[in-house]
Amino acid sequence: MNNDEFRRCGHAVIDWLADYYERIEEYPVQSLAGPGDLRRRLPARAPEEGEPFDAILADMERLILPGITHWQSPSFFAYFPANNSPPSVLGELFAAGLGVQGMLWATSPACTELETRILDWLVEALALPEQFRSAGSGGGVIQDSASSATLCALLAARERATGGAGNHRGGDGTLVAYTSDQAHSSIEKDCRIAGIGSDNLRKIPVDTQFRLRPEELERSIRTDREAGRVPFFVCGCVGTTSTLAVDPLPDIARICREQALWLHVDAAMAGTAALCPEFRGMHAGIESADSYTFNPHKWLLTNFDCNAFYVADRQALINALGILPEYLKTRAGDDDGVIDYRDWQVPLGRRFRALKLWFVLRSYGLEALRAMVRRHVDLAREFAQWVQDSDDFELAVPPHLNLVCFRHRAGDAFNEQLLHEVNRSGDIYISHTRLDGAYTLRLCAGQAHTEYRHVENAWRVLREAAERLVNNNQ
Repeated sequence: MNNDEFRRCGHAVIDWLADYYERIEEYPVQSLAGPGDLRRRLPARAPEEGEPFDAILADMERLILPGITHWQSPSFFAYFPANNSPPSVLGELFAAGLGVQGMLWATSPACTELETRILDWLVEALALPEQFRSAGSGGGVIQDSASSATLCALLAARERATGGAGNHRGGDGTLVAYTSDQAHSSIEKDCRIAGIGSDNLRKIPVDTQFRLRPEELERSIRTDREAGRVPFFVCGCVGTTSTLAVDPLPDIARICREQALWLHVDAAMAGTAALCPEFRGMHAGIESADSYTFNPHKWLLTNFDCNAFYVADRQALINALGILPEYLKTRAGDDDGVIDYRDWQVPLGRRFRALKLWFVLRSYGLEALRAMVRRHVDLAREFAQWVQDSDDFELAVPPHLNLVCFRHRAGDAFNEQLLHEVNRSGDIYISHTRLDGAYTLRLCAGQAHTEYRHVENAWRVLREAAERLVNNNQ
């Protein structure tokens, strides 16, 4: 493909994507493809000769779209938002086109310095503690996901607790980590990867609002110390996976200070809401956190992958992850003012993720992003009021931010069937969880173009499907 062809095809791709965004409501939100549908339509072997780009683009429509669940649809209410935007796509295009490998400052200074500056912007925009700014002893870095950020925090905490011995000897089975039983499953996976092990992760019980109970955390720590174990790490949640519950961070922070434990705060989706001053109360207590993470790729119009990870003491992170073979040594690396982000993450290589975040922040500005957050919160509150006023549905827990957890009063089997029916319709897509053992439906309003009419339609689809099921079961 020469440059002229590249220009023509590039225009065609942008036109295709622009058309896709315009017609996205025409598609069933959840893919209706069955297992193996695409695989059976693809050749068994790679082509020996190249094919024209037009044929490849045509197959995007013919082969790929039927197998796509449309996360950018305004009627996508499942799991969590993964909202996107044209500026983010263009920033990603620049990153791909430049092909930067940003493992060291020297391998592309702009890649590192833009990232540092953008993450400092977000400290101010979210009113995060000053210790997370790069001008002090801490700083931020873009990871691929909150799962990776938590792993890095866990490794830094492990090395601090063992005086650096963990990297040399491995785990001795005495280290113990703690989190809520409502926290994301990635925390357990990270414990496995870090050599802590699932058996050494304590999942602390929660209260009636699904928030970690500090007294249970203290009791568990005390029991472990009496058994000769070494408590070292606590993960508090600002927005749990199932309900967006906010753990009582001030109490958790006090316990961590008294017990000399690393406090990591996971605000994967909810953190974006702190752009709005009225929602910053959920961050009370993070001034004592050793690390903090949230995902711009969820609710900040920035396409996956883009996670913002902050540490109060970057040296603790570098001590855990830094390793310097001869072939990575540079004169710039000897300068105290230079950051080599390879020491802040698990892999060596790094993409130029900061570009798309820069494009988003500059294109929209903070005020437009705040307006988006407020709109989504208002839509969720409206939906929650409809549920509360209904004779057939009930709220499972008071809604927080843009998430509503609810259920039909007819019981678990009925709710599971209802979920299947509405998702199979293609009109909307929602997901579920279990709260206190009960099958619970979740509606999360967070896609970039979701409006009142989409939420209103979701409520209509749910009520009509429930009515049909009731009639069929009689």
